[in-house]
Amino acid sequence: MNSIFTRTSIRRYTDQPVSEEQIEKLLRAAMAAPSAGNQQPWEFYAVTDREMIGKLAACSPYSRFLAEAPLVIVPVYRTEGLRFPDYAHIDLSAAVENLLLEADALGLGAVWCGIAPIAERQQAVREALSMPDTLEAFALVGVGVPAETKKQQDRYDPARIHRI
Repeated sequence: MNSIFTRTSIRRYTDQPVSEEQIEKLLRAAMAAPSAGNQQPWEFYAVTDREMIGKLAACSPYSRFLAEAPLVIVPVYRTEGLRFPDYAHIDLSAAVENLLLEADALGLGAVWCGIAPIAERQQAVREALSMPDTLEAFALVGVGVPAETKKQQDRYDPARIHRI
């Protein structure tokens, strides 16, 4: 899978929209992720409305650049009916990684902006989206046609491998 070795965090996008077909592929990839006990705690907001994207970009001091993204996907997780609620963040992490890899495979750029577990950022996203109390915001993922190119760092470090 080449995307594992080519994906980078892209923070600048052209003004070209992300197609409905691409959005569905991104969300299918996210929902194909493994989850604890197959609980699949995720739901997703796919936001293309410019005003709402601006509100979401203001939810964290580290996500302001998202105001220029043509698409912001907001992965959220349910807080009720989960067999393994302590694993929801792990499940959502796998889903977001799948989404990022699919974005790269589609020729799109994407970046993961953490929201959880910072309560005030989660609350800001909740208020922006008028989310019900049964959902918690996990992240903001900006997606679009890249207006920048980056080469991925080689992060392999044999000193961090312990063989037994």
